[in-house]
Amino acid sequence: MDKVTQMQKDMNMVNESVTNFEGKFNMNKSGFDRSMPGHTSNHNMILRQEPRTVKQYNAGIGLPVKVREEIALQLDDHQCALTVALHQYNKHHWLTEGAESFLSLHHLLDEHRDKTGDHIDKIGERVARLGGVPTAHPVTQHELSYIKHEVEGRYTMRDYIRNDLEHELKLQDMLRKTINRAHELKDFGTAEVLQEVLVDREDLGYHLFSVLEDDTLVRGMEHLIGRAGNIAGDGQVDPFNKIQ
Repeated sequence: MDKVTQMQKDMNMVNESVTNFEGKFNMNKSGFDRSMPGHTSNHNMILRQEPRTVKQYNAGIGLPVKVREEIALQLDDHQCALTVALHQYNKHHWLTEGAESFLSLHHLLDEHRDKTGDHIDKIGERVARLGGVPTAHPVTQHELSYIKHEVEGRYTMRDYIRNDLEHELKLQDMLRKTINRAHELKDFGTAEVLQEVLVDREDLGYHLFSVLEDDTLVRGMEHLIGRAGNIAGDGQVDPFNKIQ
Protein backbone atom coordinates (compact mmCIF):
# COMPACT_ATOMS: atom_id res chain seq x y z
CA MET A 1 0.00 0.00 0.00
CA ASP A 2 1.23 3.47 -0.86
CA LYS A 3 2.66 5.30 2.17
CA VAL A 4 0.39 8.33 1.68
CA THR A 5 -2.66 6.11 1.61
CA GLN A 6 -1.46 4.33 4.74
CA MET A 7 -0.98 7.64 6.53
CA GLN A 8 -4.48 8.74 5.59
CA LYS A 9 -5.84 5.40 6.73
CA ASP A 10 -4.02 5.64 10.08
CA MET A 11 -5.22 9.19 10.74
CA ASN A 12 -8.79 8.33 9.75
CA MET A 13 -8.73 5.58 12.38
CA VAL A 14 -7.25 7.93 14.97
CA ASN A 15 -9.75 10.69 14.23
CA GLU A 16 -12.69 8.29 14.34
CA SER A 17 -11.59 7.01 17.74
CA VAL A 18 -11.06 10.53 19.12
CA THR A 19 -14.38 11.76 17.70
CA ASN A 20 -16.25 8.89 19.37
CA PHE A 21 -14.41 9.43 22.66
CA GLU A 22 -16.94 10.17 25.43
CA GLY A 23 -14.42 11.90 27.66
CA LYS A 24 -16.17 11.55 31.03
CA PHE A 25 -14.71 11.74 34.51
CA ASN A 26 -15.71 9.31 37.28
CA MET A 27 -17.14 12.00 39.53
CA ASN A 28 -19.55 9.60 41.23
CA LYS A 29 -16.83 7.12 42.29
CA SER A 30 -15.70 8.21 45.74
CA GLY A 31 -15.01 6.17 48.86
CA PHE A 32 -15.16 2.38 49.14
CA ASP A 33 -17.10 0.57 46.42
CA ARG A 34 -17.44 -3.21 46.66
CA SER A 35 -17.68 -3.46 42.86
CA MET A 36 -14.24 -1.85 42.43
CA PRO A 37 -11.09 -4.00 42.36
CA GLY A 38 -8.83 -3.53 45.35
CA HIS A 39 -11.56 -2.22 47.65
CA THR A 40 -12.69 -5.39 49.45
CA SER A 41 -9.67 -7.44 50.58
CA ASN A 42 -9.36 -8.35 54.26
CA HIS A 43 -6.47 -6.79 56.17
CA ASN A 44 -5.55 -5.60 59.64
CA MET A 45 -4.38 -2.09 58.73
CA ILE A 46 -5.73 1.02 60.43
CA LEU A 47 -7.91 2.99 57.99
CA ARG A 48 -7.37 6.75 58.07
CA GLN A 49 -9.15 7.83 54.89
CA GLU A 50 -11.24 6.13 52.21
CA PRO A 51 -10.07 6.07 48.57
CA ARG A 52 -10.95 9.01 46.31
CA THR A 53 -12.02 11.25 49.18
CA VAL A 54 -10.46 14.48 50.48
CA LYS A 55 -9.71 15.73 53.97
CA GLN A 56 -12.43 17.96 55.37
CA TYR A 57 -9.87 20.56 56.49
CA ASN A 58 -7.91 22.53 53.92
CA ALA A 59 -4.70 20.45 54.06
CA GLY A 60 -2.74 23.73 53.84
CA ILE A 61 -4.37 24.78 50.57
CA GLY A 62 -7.06 27.42 51.02
CA LEU A 63 -9.69 26.05 48.65
CA PRO A 64 -13.22 24.99 49.68
CA VAL A 65 -13.62 21.27 50.34
CA LYS A 66 -16.04 20.88 47.41
CA VAL A 67 -13.51 22.42 45.04
CA ARG A 68 -10.72 20.20 46.32
CA GLU A 69 -12.93 17.15 46.02
CA GLU A 70 -14.00 17.86 42.44
CA ILE A 71 -10.51 18.64 41.20
CA ALA A 72 -8.92 15.75 43.12
CA LEU A 73 -11.31 13.26 41.49
CA GLN A 74 -10.51 14.57 38.02
CA LEU A 75 -6.79 14.55 38.76
CA ASP A 76 -7.03 10.97 39.98
CA ASP A 77 -8.67 9.97 36.71
CA HIS A 78 -5.78 11.63 34.88
CA GLN A 79 -3.11 9.75 36.83
CA CYS A 80 -5.00 6.48 36.25
CA ALA A 81 -5.14 7.20 32.50
CA LEU A 82 -1.45 8.12 32.41
CA THR A 83 -0.60 4.86 34.17
CA VAL A 84 -2.47 2.93 31.46
CA ALA A 85 -0.55 4.93 28.84
CA LEU A 86 2.70 4.07 30.62
CA HIS A 87 1.91 0.35 30.58
CA GLN A 88 1.17 0.49 26.84
CA TYR A 89 4.36 2.44 26.17
CA ASN A 90 6.28 -0.21 28.11
CA LYS A 91 4.88 -2.94 25.89
CA HIS A 92 5.70 -1.06 22.69
CA HIS A 93 9.20 -0.25 23.97
CA TRP A 94 9.85 -3.93 24.64
CA LEU A 95 8.55 -5.06 21.23
CA THR A 96 10.23 -2.54 18.89
CA GLU A 97 11.62 -4.21 15.78
CA GLY A 98 12.63 -3.41 12.22
CA ALA A 99 15.16 -1.16 10.46
CA GLU A 100 13.34 2.09 11.30
CA SER A 101 12.09 1.05 14.69
CA PHE A 102 14.47 -1.03 16.75
CA LEU A 103 16.85 1.77 17.71
CA SER A 104 15.04 5.02 16.85
CA LEU A 105 11.61 4.13 18.24
CA HIS A 106 13.17 2.23 21.12
CA HIS A 107 14.82 5.46 22.27
CA LEU A 108 11.80 7.61 21.42
CA LEU A 109 9.54 5.44 23.56
CA ASP A 110 12.12 5.66 26.36
CA GLU A 111 11.49 9.41 26.43
CA HIS A 112 7.74 8.89 26.37
CA ARG A 113 7.93 6.48 29.29
CA ASP A 114 10.11 8.86 31.31
CA LYS A 115 7.83 11.84 30.68
CA THR A 116 4.74 9.82 31.52
CA GLY A 117 6.25 8.63 34.79
CA ASP A 118 7.06 12.24 35.71
CA HIS A 119 3.50 13.32 34.93
CA ILE A 120 1.99 10.53 37.02
CA ASP A 121 4.13 11.67 39.94
CA LYS A 122 3.23 15.37 39.52
CA ILE A 123 -0.49 14.69 39.33
CA GLY A 124 -0.51 12.09 42.12
CA GLU A 125 1.29 14.54 44.38
CA ARG A 126 -1.23 17.27 43.51
CA VAL A 127 -4.06 14.92 44.52
CA ALA A 128 -2.34 14.38 47.87
CA ARG A 129 -1.78 18.12 48.35
CA LEU A 130 -5.49 18.73 47.83
CA GLY A 131 -6.11 16.26 50.65
CA GLY A 132 -7.04 13.35 48.41
CA VAL A 133 -6.06 9.68 48.22
CA PRO A 134 -4.69 8.79 44.74
CA THR A 135 -5.74 5.43 43.30
CA ALA A 136 -2.77 3.05 43.20
CA HIS A 137 -4.21 -0.47 42.68
CA PRO A 138 -3.34 -1.34 39.03
CA VAL A 139 -6.65 -3.03 38.24
CA THR A 140 -8.62 -0.18 39.80
CA GLN A 141 -6.54 2.31 37.81
CA HIS A 142 -7.53 0.66 34.54
CA GLU A 143 -11.16 0.59 35.66
CA LEU A 144 -11.14 4.34 36.35
CA SER A 145 -9.02 5.32 33.35
CA TYR A 146 -10.79 7.11 30.49
CA ILE A 147 -8.38 5.44 28.05
CA LYS A 148 -8.01 1.66 27.80
CA HIS A 149 -5.01 -0.53 27.07
CA GLU A 150 -4.87 -2.14 23.64
CA VAL A 151 -5.67 -5.85 23.36
CA GLU A 152 -2.82 -8.23 24.21
CA GLY A 153 -0.60 -9.62 21.46
CA ARG A 154 2.10 -8.51 18.97
CA TYR A 155 1.03 -6.14 16.19
CA THR A 156 2.78 -3.88 13.69
CA MET A 157 4.82 -0.88 14.78
CA ARG A 158 2.40 1.41 12.95
CA ASP A 159 -0.46 -0.11 14.95
CA TYR A 160 1.45 0.56 18.16
CA ILE A 161 2.27 4.17 17.33
CA ARG A 162 -1.25 4.86 16.08
CA ASN A 163 -2.72 3.48 19.30
CA ASP A 164 -0.34 5.61 21.35
CA LEU A 165 -1.30 8.70 19.34
CA GLU A 166 -4.99 8.02 20.09
CA HIS A 167 -4.11 7.93 23.79
CA GLU A 168 -2.19 11.21 23.59
CA LEU A 169 -5.01 13.07 21.84
CA LYS A 170 -7.54 11.83 24.39
CA LEU A 171 -5.25 12.75 27.28
CA GLN A 172 -4.83 16.24 25.85
CA ASP A 173 -8.59 16.66 25.50
CA MET A 174 -9.25 15.63 29.09
CA LEU A 175 -6.39 17.72 30.49
CA ARG A 176 -7.83 20.81 28.80
CA LYS A 177 -11.19 20.16 30.44
CA THR A 178 -9.65 20.08 33.91
CA ILE A 179 -7.45 23.11 33.23
CA ASN A 180 -10.53 25.06 32.19
CA ARG A 181 -12.48 23.89 35.24
CA ALA A 182 -9.58 24.68 37.58
CA HIS A 183 -9.51 28.26 36.29
CA GLU A 184 -13.27 28.53 36.83
CA LEU A 185 -12.82 27.37 40.43
CA LYS A 186 -9.73 29.58 40.96
CA ASP A 187 -7.53 26.52 41.59
CA PHE A 188 -4.61 28.13 39.80
CA GLY A 189 -2.09 25.74 41.35
CA THR A 190 -3.70 22.75 39.66
CA ALA A 191 -4.06 24.72 36.42
CA GLU A 192 -0.32 25.46 36.38
CA VAL A 193 0.63 21.84 37.06
CA LEU A 194 -1.65 20.55 34.30
CA GLN A 195 -0.60 23.21 31.79
CA GLU A 196 3.00 22.05 32.13
CA VAL A 197 1.86 18.46 31.66
CA LEU A 198 -0.28 19.40 28.65
CA VAL A 199 2.60 21.08 26.82
CA ASP A 200 4.67 17.91 27.26
CA ARG A 201 1.79 15.67 26.11
CA GLU A 202 1.34 17.82 23.00
CA ASP A 203 5.05 17.35 22.24
CA LEU A 204 4.72 13.58 22.67
CA GLY A 205 1.69 13.51 20.38
CA TYR A 206 3.61 15.52 17.78
CA HIS A 207 6.47 13.01 17.96
CA LEU A 208 4.09 10.11 17.29
CA PHE A 209 2.29 11.92 14.47
CA SER A 210 5.64 12.71 12.84
CA VAL A 211 6.65 9.04 12.93
CA LEU A 212 3.44 8.11 11.12
CA GLU A 213 3.86 10.77 8.42
CA ASP A 214 4.56 9.95 4.80
CA ASP A 215 8.23 10.57 4.13
CA THR A 216 10.84 7.92 4.93
CA LEU A 217 14.46 7.20 4.05
CA VAL A 218 13.53 3.58 3.37
CA ARG A 219 11.16 4.41 0.52
CA GLY A 220 14.04 4.66 -1.96
CA MET A 221 14.89 1.00 -1.31
CA GLU A 222 11.37 -0.28 -1.89
CA HIS A 223 12.46 -1.87 -5.19
CA LEU A 224 14.98 -3.93 -3.21
CA ILE A 225 12.90 -4.96 -0.22
CA GLY A 226 9.34 -4.92 -1.57
CA ARG A 227 7.63 -8.30 -1.62
CA ALA A 228 6.78 -8.11 -5.34
CA GLY A 229 10.25 -7.20 -6.57
CA ASN A 230 12.45 -8.50 -3.80
CA ILE A 231 15.83 -9.12 -5.44
CA ALA A 232 17.07 -11.28 -2.58
CA GLY A 233 13.89 -13.33 -2.54
CA ASP A 234 12.73 -15.40 0.39
CA GLY A 235 15.18 -18.27 -0.02
CA GLN A 236 18.97 -18.64 -0.05
CA VAL A 237 20.73 -15.35 -0.82
CA ASP A 238 23.06 -15.32 -3.84
CA PRO A 239 26.52 -14.36 -2.48
CA PHE A 240 27.23 -12.42 -5.72
CA ASN A 241 24.09 -10.31 -5.40
CA LYS A 242 25.06 -6.59 -5.58
CA ILE A 243 23.07 -5.72 -2.50
CA GLN A 244 25.25 -7.95 -0.29
